[in-house]
Amino acid sequence: MDMNGFKNAGLSERLSTAAGAKKALLEKFKAQSNVNDLTFAEREEARRAVRIAREVREAERNAAREARKAAEQEALQAEQAKRAAREAQEAQDAAEQAARQVTMAAEAKAARDARYAARKARNR
Repeated sequence: MDMNGFKNAGLSERLSTAAGAKKALLEKFKAQSNVNDLTFAEREEARRAVRIAREVREAERNAAREARKAAEQEALQAEQAKRAAREAQEAQDAAEQAARQVTMAAEAKAARDARYAARKARNR
């Protein structure tokens, strides 16, 4: 009752057949890899060159981005310094104005007191 060459193979026979098939595939791959070594090396070298060029471009972009950030930071700090100087000048001007007003008020009070004292002295 054999069905067209079908064998009822045991485990050891199946394992040996599988090992033979693996060995045949390995031999086929080794023979093929010797032929393609040069083209593989060329393609790998081209990929390496592309990767290096990409890394260089990325490094340049990062450096430009960092330089731009540094310039923006410097401009911001310069603007803040100008603003602080302007505010300090305005505060100094306001203090001087307040001092002048206090001096003028004191002089006016002294003049009023002097007039009052002179009037009192005349009336006596």
